Amino acid sequence: MLYHAYEFQRSLMAGASVMAEASAEFLSHPANPMAYFGGGPIMASALEVFAHASATRGKPKFGLKSTVIDGKEVPITEVIEKRKNFGQLLHFVRKGAPKNQPKLLIVAPMSGHYATLLRGTVERMLPGHDVWITDWRDARNVPLSDGGFDLDDYIDYLIDWQGHIGPGGHMLAVCQPSVPCYAAVCIMSKQGDPNVPRTLTMMGGPIDTREAPTVVNNLATERPIGWFEQNVVATVPFQYAGSGRRVYPGFMQLAGFMSMNLGNHMMSHWEMFKHLVDGDEESAEMTKDFYDEYRSVCDMSAEFYLQTVEEVFQKHSLPKGEFMLRGQLVDPKAITNVGIMAVEGERDDISGLGQTKAALKIATNLPDEMKHYYMAKGAGHYGIFNGNKWRTQIAPVLEEWILSHNG
Repeated sequence: MLYHAYEFQRSLMAGASVMAEASAEFLSHPANPMAYFGGGPIMASALEVFAHASATRGKPKFGLKSTVIDGKEVPITEVIEKRKNFGQLLHFVRKGAPKNQPKLLIVAPMSGHYATLLRGTVERMLPGHDVWITDWRDARNVPLSDGGFDLDDYIDYLIDWQGHIGPGGHMLAVCQPSVPCYAAVCIMSKQGDPNVPRTLTMMGGPIDTREAPTVVNNLATERPIGWFEQNVVATVPFQYAGSGRRVYPGFMQLAGFMSMNLGNHMMSHWEMFKHLVDGDEESAEMTKDFYDEYRSVCDMSAEFYLQTVEEVFQKHSLPKGEFMLRGQLVDPKAITNVGIMAVEGERDDISGLGQTKAALKIATNLPDEMKHYYMAKGAGHYGIFNGNKWRTQIAPVLEEWILSHNG
């Protein structure tokens, strides 16, 4: 019933959004005298903000057409190189790029947003790296006949995709995938897999959420796993290809994140309204672009969500040395020759300071010179992989780390 109620409300808001947008265009049209005096501009701006906030959204596009390498513009082609039921491996092929640049697999979070949330991450790394990204699929669009997907499957996908990239690659995990990426590297190291990445960088990841627990961490531990299964898991409605699948809906994840910083989101929309009234379309568009991405959400399979909550946030299985993958112990001691870097944001309110750094501590057989920690001053959770601090402070450190372990 929860999902059906949301769909009903979404349909109503979609109609209201269209009407508001049409009214805003009418009030601001150059041929309309109300566009120049009275309350016309204010009303048009208010309607435009409402229309944008209530509009329905699908999967965004990366839209990266080119990059600049050694001062030369190089075209980019998106190529899907491997497909699986719950995701695909997307390669940003750069025509004419140098052949000896590091190969980098960026692992996007499966946490309610699409991989395009990392557009800025990809864009910054493209000039100096051959980049692939995990492009996860919306679980509501996966038919029941395609089977399930849990945390073990996630790790299997990563091992397979890293194998596709081949020897000498590097792996970058942003937030949620830090645990499965770390587990994948443990398994590959233990098995002597020649495709094990040369470096694994984790940014804002919940390796050990007992360190500086945040509101998100506390919410995950306040109730037993059965409560989450009964109260936040829903069934996909009939109009989607995944009808009948049990999922953790993306709209619930978004509602949770929005409520955590509701005041900031309200101020952002107020500032957008003022920019529109003042005719500052460029500033207003920047806010719109952010929320177009932020509000584009997808569902996770229930089994993946519940297993992640239980193993990562409640049991702390990985840092305790108790994490199992299909009956096989995931042992951090197996990592002996993979450079590991942990990146944290000073103001991260989702993954607290020390949670990602714990990855260095539990890799007890890895030499200290193959470990690196970087704390980005003043950076929040999203600031460590998007925005100015990412581009000018964090990315250069990551590039240097990769190059120093590139053979």
